[in-house]
Amino acid sequence: MAERVEIKLRKGEPVERALRRLRDKLKSEGVLDEMKRLRFYEKPSVQRRRRRAKAIYATARQQQESY
Repeated sequence: MAERVEIKLRKGEPVERALRRLRDKLKSEGVLDEMKRLRFYEKPSVQRRRRRAKAIYATARQQQESY
């Protein structure tokens, strides 16, 4: 998690809107999911199951896009 996510406050933009953009950017880059995942210990078997499910989802989605 060495990458740095940054947004710049636009001229006249409310802080709430900038925070929403930051939150959306963090979510799209998967930072929030990683933080949630690292918050608690996850057994290796659960990690494998999660990775396998993610791979199955990605291949199914890729096949659907190719049609």
